[in-house]
Amino acid sequence: MNDHASAETRFAFGDNWRAYLARLDAGRIAEAEKSLQGLLGCERLDGSTFLDIGSGSGLFSLAARRLGARVHSFDHDAESVACTAMLKERYAPDDASWTVERGSVLDRDYLAGLGTYDTVYAWGVLHHTGAMREAVRKAAALVRSGGTFAFALYRKTPSCGAWRLEKRWYARANPSAQRRARALYVTLMRLYYRLRGRDFAAYVSGYVSKRGMDFAHDVHDWLGGYPYESVSPAAVAEIMASLGFEHVRSVVLPPSLGVFGSGCDEYVYRRPGPPPPG
Repeated sequence: MNDHASAETRFAFGDNWRAYLARLDAGRIAEAEKSLQGLLGCERLDGSTFLDIGSGSGLFSLAARRLGARVHSFDHDAESVACTAMLKERYAPDDASWTVERGSVLDRDYLAGLGTYDTVYAWGVLHHTGAMREAVRKAAALVRSGGTFAFALYRKTPSCGAWRLEKRWYARANPSAQRRARALYVTLMRLYYRLRGRDFAAYVSGYVSKRGMDFAHDVHDWLGGYPYESVSPAAVAEIMASLGFEHVRSVVLPPSLGVFGSGCDEYVYRRPGPPPPG
């Protein structure tokens, strides 16, 4: 979802999500619900409003709806919107408490019609807009008084410059070249695990516990996710302080060279003040 990259360099996020949905099952949905509960620090979202920015597959919109929230999902990528709509039709047909639209977090006119929400959720999305800091500010503006902004952004590492070049190439490469790149990446990761005395097969088989995700689809997403930006936790803290938000919790990765990727740091911030009546 972005306005700041041409079509030929924009990764086909929606195509990857459509393939992922073929593997979606009750276990992955349960893991998504558990991830959302842990990030937000609550068991239920009954009666609250939830905005899913860059909804992708729609999995976390579904998780929020199952936890009781009224959900609005949007994504800039048309195929991602179709995936979210397909998931809604599969699990929550005719549910008036869940709406799905196409829109951009960088589109001022679109955002003006959304209002504000108890929870604004943007996991692994805003760093793909081509204007990450602007996207963070615009997303934060959608949080109502007393509401929560939960988001995840790629951690800045020494390898980010190289990954940006790789992602730009991968997003424009043909499917055959992309398959070879994925095979090389997985081979190198497997070798790294062996040299470190770690069980790569166990890592892959247990990957579903990571928010209900799938290893193969996440590799494709990582290698191709362009546009790409990253940021340090300190810089995030500075941005959010300038917007008047209070820090609630963060889950940040240990320092890394980023050889196999930067990974996402998770952040939860609160807009001060009581929520509006009702």
